[in-house]
Amino acid sequence: MAVTIAVESPLQDEVRTLIAELNTVLLALSPPEACYHLTVEQMAEPTVTVWIARDGDTVVGCGALKRHSETTGEVKRMFTRPAWQGQGIGRRILGEILSVAEREELTTLVLETGDQHPAAWAIYEKAGFSRCGPVLDYPASPFSVFYQKQLLAA
Repeated sequence: MAVTIAVESPLQDEVRTLIAELNTVLLALSPPEACYHLTVEQMAEPTVTVWIARDGDTVVGCGALKRHSETTGEVKRMFTRPAWQGQGIGRRILGEILSVAEREELTTLVLETGDQHPAAWAIYEKAGFSRCGPVLDYPASPFSVFYQKQLLAA
């Protein structure tokens, strides 16, 4: 069955389970003070849009766009369950985020990811993100890698 991607509420039990798995993965790779998680409740706020990837009825991945201002958005909570990695799901979710950001005329997208996530770096770099210094209110940290992408206003 083909994997579908759609905007969904993060307040569903299966999405909560997915986010708990994501948090476990992140905490295994970075110390807690270097993990900047949005809670499921924060993901449900009006400034955040969440995309859920499903293989049939099974939730297999997610990603989110958090708007910080009329011009700046942040890519958050990107994750694909291990059994579905390597199928382009993360790239497709990021494409959805980019499409909405451009449609909303955001001019800059930023993100913070961990220093142990080379697969994520590859996805972001292929999508045109460039490494940069700390973004938003994130502190400089040896455990963080920051990216930004300038978007063309419509």
